[in-house]
Amino acid sequence: MKPVIIISTYPDKKSVTKIAKMFVKNKTSACVNISKISSIYFWNNKIENSSEYLAIFKTTSKNKKLLKQKIKETHPYDVPEIAEVDVSSINKPYLDWLIDSTT
Repeated sequence: MKPVIIISTYPDKKSVTKIAKMFVKNKTSACVNISKISSIYFWNNKIENSSEYLAIFKTTSKNKKLLKQKIKETHPYDVPEIAEVDVSSINKPYLDWLIDSTT
């Protein structure tokens, strides 16, 4: 089974923490790393500079479609970022843990 990383950003710590706990509890994601970041982007014809929370969802190829769907359904943004990162290499013990945590 192949590891997959899905990245998304959230407007506040409360919303991302709630989603992360839900996905780990239902085993859609083995782990979610959350970091506060600053994002500069173009929205509604102006440049925005805002604080956001970056969520790095760690899952498997088996769960990636469901995870992306659930992020889209639960996300507070009108246009959420849902980016898949191709993981070409990962250490075996971590991969074993990831698979065990999502099955």
